[in-house]
Amino acid sequence: QVQLVESGGGLVQPGGSLRLSCAASESTDSFRRIGWYRQAPGKQREWVADIYKDGMTNYADSMKGRFTISRDNAANTVYLQMVSLKPEDTGVYYCNAFNLVNYWGKGTLVTVSS
Repeated sequence: QVQLVESGGGLVQPGGSLRLSCAASESTDSFRRIGWYRQAPGKQREWVADIYKDGMTNYADSMKGRFTISRDNAANTVYLQMVSLKPEDTGVYYCNAFNLVNYWGKGTLVTVSS
């Protein structure tokens, strides 16, 4: 059973930065796609960004230029670097990995507030 463990969340002021990590129990190179999603309080989960096996990346429009997804296959970890954070970025951030089956982590909470 694949396990994904997110970390790196916390409280940050508007304009600040955070780097989230998603540690996988097997090689990140074995997945067709690994992505980040988030769920704000009272809202549905939304897609943030993803990275494909060939290294191609995609971002939701509101994250372009502020978020960067990257992958370290040697460490079995995918990262989400977030800068210029806004209060509306607050939410639980989830890691998702797909290889015929969808796998989800339990999430890490990001709170952007002064």
